[in-house]
Amino acid sequence: MKEILALCPGILLALLIAFIAKILEGLLPIHLIGASVIALFLGMIINHFWSPNERIKKGLQFTSKKILKFAIILLGASLSIGTILEVGKLSLMVMIFTLLTCFGGGYLVGKALGLNWKLSNLISAGTGICGGSAIAAIAPVIEAEDHDIAYAMSATFLFDMAMILLFPILGQALGLSDMAYGLWAGTAVNDTSSVVAAGYAYSEAAGDFATMVKLTRTLAIIPTVITFAFIQMRLKKKELAHLGQDTISTSKVNLTKVFPWFIAGFLALALINSLGMIPSSLSVLAKDLSKFLMVAALSAIGLNTGFHEMKKSGFKPMLHGFIISALVVIVALAVEWAMGMV
Repeated sequence: MKEILALCPGILLALLIAFIAKILEGLLPIHLIGASVIALFLGMIINHFWSPNERIKKGLQFTSKKILKFAIILLGASLSIGTILEVGKLSLMVMIFTLLTCFGGGYLVGKALGLNWKLSNLISAGTGICGGSAIAAIAPVIEAEDHDIAYAMSATFLFDMAMILLFPILGQALGLSDMAYGLWAGTAVNDTSSVVAAGYAYSEAAGDFATMVKLTRTLAIIPTVITFAFIQMRLKKKELAHLGQDTISTSKVNLTKVFPWFIAGFLALALINSLGMIPSSLSVLAKDLSKFLMVAALSAIGLNTGFHEMKKSGFKPMLHGFIISALVVIVALAVEWAMGMV
C-alpha cells in the first residue's frame, strides 16, 4: 500500500497536465496540435523552471513506463484488420512503399548522420506510421530514453505543422482529385490530427478519404512493434553473451524477461475487435481512455526531460526527420503517379 501511495503524487501530476492539455486542445479554433504534443511541451516547460523531486519522479517513471504500456494494450481494442478492406489495396500499395522508405531510408540516413539507432527509428516510426502513437508504442519495446522520445515527438510535430500548410497548396497546384489528394495526405502526413487538418483543408471528400487511409496506416503499428521486439531481444542476447553469460540461459532470459508482454495484450484485443466481439461503444471508450493515458505518459516524459538534454542531440535528428519526411512525400506522390492517379 505504501508503494502505491508513493506513486500517487507523480501520477496525479501527469494526469493533471494531461487534463489541461486536453482542454487546451479543445480551445484551439482549428485542430492543428494534438493533446499529446501539448502535454509533452507543457511537461518540458515545467521541467525548465522546476525539476521534479525524487518523490514526484517515482510516479512519473511509473506513468511513462507502466501506464504507457497499459494505454497501448487498450489501443488494440480500437484497431480492426477489417479496416484494410474498407480502404482497399489502393492505399496499401502506397503505404508499403512509404514504410519501406521510412525504415530503409531512415536507417541509411541515421547511420550517415551518426545517430543512435533508437532515436533514428523512433523518428522513422513517427513519420511512417502515425506520429506520437507509433513513437509511444515502440519506445518501451526498444527501451528508448525519455529525451529521445521527446526529440522524435518534436521532429514529428514540426514537420506536421509545415505539411498542414503546404499540402493543400501543393495539391491545388498539382491538380489532384479529392481521392488522389486524400491518399497522398493520409500516407505522407504523420499525426492523425494533422491528417484531418490537411485533408479537410482541401475538401470534405478528401478529408474523409485521408482519415480512412490514416486509420489503415495505424495498423502498421502491429508488425512494426513485433519486428522491433525481436530486434531488441536479439541485441539483448548479444549483450548478455558479450558479458560472458551462457548462450542457452540468455535465450531463456530473452523469451521470459526481455519480450514486451504488453504487446501480447495489444494483439489479443486487436484480434478480438477484428472478430467483432467488442461492442463499438466499448471500443470507442477504450480508444478514448488509451489516448488520454498516452497524453498523461507523454506529460510524464516531458516532466522528466529538460530542453538542455534535447540540445545535446544537436541539429542532426531534425535533419534526419526533414529528409525522411521529404522522401515520404515524394515517394507517396510518385507511387500514385505510377498507378495513374496523378
